[in-house]
Parts: sequence; C-alpha cells; structure tokens
Amino acid sequence: MPDQRENLRRLRAEAATRAESAASALQELVHDREGSNDDDEHDPEGVTLSSEWSRLSALADAAADELRQVDDALARVDAGTYGICVGCGQPIPAARLEVRPFADRCVTCAEAAR
Repeated sequence: MPDQRENLRRLRAEAATRAESAASALQELVHDREGSNDDDEHDPEGVTLSSEWSRLSALADAAADELRQVDDALARVDAGTYGICVGCGQPIPAARLEVRPFADRCVTCAEAAR
C-alpha cells in the first residue's frame, strides 16, 4: 500500500493548502469589511459580500470534507481495510480508486447510499 499511502498524503497536502487558502481569504474578507458600512448588495460594479462569503465558505467546506475523507482513507490503509467496500465487503475496483482514491464504497453501494 505504499503507493496508495503516498498518493493519499499528496491529496491531503493539496486539500490542506486549499483549506488554508480559503480560510485566509475569508479572514481577509472579514478584516477588510470590519467597520465598513458599504452597501455592497446594491453595488452594480462588484461582487457582493454575501456572494464572496458564500463562495469562499463553499471552497473551505469542500476542502475540509476532502481532508476528512483522505484522513479516513489513510486510517483504512493503516487498518488494512483500504480498498474494501464498507457496504458489501467486496474489493473496490482499482479503476474507482484511481479516480477517487478515498472512496470507501464500490459504485453499486455508493449509488445505493445516495
């Protein structure tokens, strides 16, 4: 499992970078708007504060979710259960793990879980 572990660590580092970037941008947005009485909701020239806040929050949430999934996959590697579907107990096809390295279900079980 060294290749999977290394790939998951790389994915984790990328997701952590995205999470940090989004958190930093959110912090900057809050700082820039502190004490401001701008009515940006009616500014035809720019993106509204709420739109930018929503966009950055969604990016931060997606990165945090990916971090959680990758951490879970790394735990499965350590436990020796990586690549085994948590739904049916069968091996997850290599092609699925190649596309979605942190998958914990085969396609059939993932579709059923929706």
